[in-house]
Amino acid sequence: MEQGQSGIFTQVSHSRTADEVVRQIEELILDGVLRDGDRLPGERDLALQLDVSRPILREALKALESRGLLISQHGGGTYVADIIGQIFSEPVTALISRHSRATRDYLEYRRELEGMTAELAAARATEGDKAQLSRIIADMRAAHAAGEAERELASDVEFHNAIGEAAHNIILLHTLRACYRLLSEGIFFNRKAVFAHSNSGEALLEQHEAIYAAILSGDGKRAKAAAQAHIDFVMRATEDSERAGQRDRIAELRLLNRQGGSSRPKMASADDPTEETRNSKR
Repeated sequence: MEQGQSGIFTQVSHSRTADEVVRQIEELILDGVLRDGDRLPGERDLALQLDVSRPILREALKALESRGLLISQHGGGTYVADIIGQIFSEPVTALISRHSRATRDYLEYRRELEGMTAELAAARATEGDKAQLSRIIADMRAAHAAGEAERELASDVEFHNAIGEAAHNIILLHTLRACYRLLSEGIFFNRKAVFAHSNSGEALLEQHEAIYAAILSGDGKRAKAAAQAHIDFVMRATEDSERAGQRDRIAELRLLNRQGGSSRPKMASADDPTEETRNSKR
């Protein structure tokens, strides 16, 4: 999706080489300003913004494509490639998604990572970062009040991504984006089931509010504790949801068995002679 990018590119230095263009676009991708799927401005506009000739721009874009950072679609523009991908390969993801203990390990991993990220965000968030978090929280509140679960779930992921950006640590930023992609896709657990379980929606909103308030106040210890308490809650809700699901399945199987029992032939008891026995007494 093309974004309002007119202000993110700056004129390169007087030498105006392709290497300088490459370096600037690489840094925008590295810093998370340009995300996978973002469309770059058209060649003419981008050359003007960078103050370079179109041949130099083409050379730079070709170099970035060869590095796997950009993808050009004939007649459709140039896009940032999907460089985040997944933390695990598809076979490994499929393997661990079939084993429930992977869910707890995934959440345990997120607990430590998110605690550290929230603590850094409280110390490093700029006014722009805080404005972004405020916007997301406002959208989350509105979605919750309107009962728009899908929109609230989307705000949930966006909120955690924004905290990763506010931490201003490049490795954390990209690790978390990959981590939250798994969260969005429900690889390890059913977020919708957790969200709907035991009024979790209200509790999750309160937890996000607590993380947000701590980051805005610059209280790193409180932000870390709030982020980890949030994951602790998700762990408990996930386990409760799984247990409830198991109970539902067992109850359904029992009901099906009893309903089907009326059509099965009744077993003869010791006091109920078979037809063959009755015939022999005639």
